[in-house]
Amino acid sequence: MIRLVIADDHELIREGIKKLVRHCADLKVAGEAADLKQALALVAQVRPDLVVLDIGLPDADGLDGLAALRRHFPDLHVLMLSGHPEERYALAALRAGALGYVSKASGSAELLEALRRAGQGTRWLGPRVSALLMQEASCPQAAPPHHLLTPRESEIVVLIGAGLQIKQVAAELGISISSVNTYRTRIFRKMGLSTNAALIRYALQHGLAG
Repeated sequence: MIRLVIADDHELIREGIKKLVRHCADLKVAGEAADLKQALALVAQVRPDLVVLDIGLPDADGLDGLAALRRHFPDLHVLMLSGHPEERYALAALRAGALGYVSKASGSAELLEALRRAGQGTRWLGPRVSALLMQEASCPQAAPPHHLLTPRESEIVVLIGAGLQIKQVAAELGISISSVNTYRTRIFRKMGLSTNAALIRYALQHGLAG
């Protein structure tokens, strides 16, 4: 039997996965967590075969949660679950050690197959991810700089691109001004920019402004 931990901050998603596997004799939910801190503690306690990890936990932006789990539990199997399209994070997640990447828009049969394959330690590639890998192999090209951003960084780009001041961005996201400034520094570094004006221009040119 594959024992899994669900790490997602949306109760509706956790309940949906539990309902899906409830009648599967080979799958069992050993616990659930709403953030990375809870997930780390739970994995240490129950030692599951698989963690289903949301890419956007409140205390772990982007692939940071995956990196933390892999650092603390190198042999742990992790399946990424995301509301973002595969083009954004799937290949990066696989390179970082995830055994699969499932969109929250996927069907139940696809998710069950991914759970079983990843839980057994086998990489699972859905149709879209397989196509992306084939495309990358046949025609490698550099992704736009904003594809390097985490979900939180992308949110900040959208808000700054819409003309919000740093204080307004902080209020909109419910985080501190210093946190916004830290994210902005990372954004500038990743995208090769140095001013808000340049970031706003980029956001407008690429349709990212809110």
